[in-house]
Amino acid sequence: MGKLKLGPIADDKPVKVTVELPAPLHRDLVRYAEILGLDAGHTPTDPMRLIVPMLERFIASDRAFTTAKRTFKS
Repeated sequence: MGKLKLGPIADDKPVKVTVELPAPLHRDLVRYAEILGLDAGHTPTDPMRLIVPMLERFIASDRAFTTAKRTFKS
């Protein structure tokens, strides 16, 4: 199996988030959580706990955003 972009999810204080996802994206998120759990030798992770690390990784890897963030400091 290939290396997933997300590693283990930190066991942190839960935060309530309400979001509406398209059904195909939700299915992929559930499947990703299952694969991540299997890869780590654990039970599947709660798919909702993946949203924050995925967004953090996406933002951290967006070079244009990083540049713009430095340019538009407030």
